[in-house]
Amino acid sequence: MKAIHITKSGGPEVLQLQETPQPSPTENQVLIKVKAAGVNRSDIITRQNTATYGKGSPTTLIPGLEVSGEITEIGSALKDKKVGDNVCALIADGGYAEYVVVDSSHCLPIPEGISLTEAAAIPETVFTVWFNVFHLGKLQPGEKLLIHGGTSGIGTTGLQMAKAYGCETYSTAGTEEKVEFLKNLGVDHILNYKKEAFEEVWKDEEIDVILDMVGGDYTQKNLEILNKKGRLVYINGMKSSDVNISLRTIMAKNLTLTGSFLKPQTDEVKTEIAQQVEKNIWPMFHSKKIKPIIYKKFPLAEAAEAHRLMETSEHIGKILLVMD
Repeated sequence: MKAIHITKSGGPEVLQLQETPQPSPTENQVLIKVKAAGVNRSDIITRQNTATYGKGSPTTLIPGLEVSGEITEIGSALKDKKVGDNVCALIADGGYAEYVVVDSSHCLPIPEGISLTEAAAIPETVFTVWFNVFHLGKLQPGEKLLIHGGTSGIGTTGLQMAKAYGCETYSTAGTEEKVEFLKNLGVDHILNYKKEAFEEVWKDEEIDVILDMVGGDYTQKNLEILNKKGRLVYINGMKSSDVNISLRTIMAKNLTLTGSFLKPQTDEVKTEIAQQVEKNIWPMFHSKKIKPIIYKKFPLAEAAEAHRLMETSEHIGKILLVMD
């Protein structure tokens, strides 16, 4: 089969299309003929430093955390899946390929009304938002949620999920085009962070949960605008992971500061997330309350171009690699 390999740590040019052996499923796995694969910032981090971020991966040199496609082979112990099923799946790596194996419990049926290609944009974002915003952040209906970088894949998904859940939504964006997009998406409060300071504009809003992927000096500013017993959740630190905060702010308002990486979670945790997502979020796709936002699709061989686009942060929503 053909797959994109990270030939060495470096820029997008190190991504090369190569022939590689087709994997075989173990007793609890399925083999998926990939229709499309999502491109995520984690793939870029892995590409830039394979020695650190590729450790422990069975397919260290093939990136990709989410796919959609058709099951072509099932493990001997499986009763809940069959050959021919169309699924989308969260995987640890290996998605930039024509075939991938994945634990059956990490596969979900394609939501009604979503195409097989579009479904590749769902798993990583929905799993990440559910685990961080709803599980760790304990977001409740009627509460206020702020997501920085609202036009990212995570942002567009999380804001829709929160809105469908009955929450008031806030977001920041860096261009007027992105601000306008978020307005049309139904986000309640949006500002251009290059023109306004969110910590000033929203200082009296008493926001309950903030999902941040920026870090740096955003951290203390986030703490200051949280409601009492508010929760600040981190999934990245694109600006900086080294931060200075006032413990007094946390103690005075009884705040929670937490975060996670999805990729290294155990198989058991990912299985539990999949079950909760299918129960709580899949009906939102069926009722058209949420939908995947796809910015651009690239052929598998153009993975480097897809990475270059992601690194510009110009995109709104998800970037996909397609196998056709």
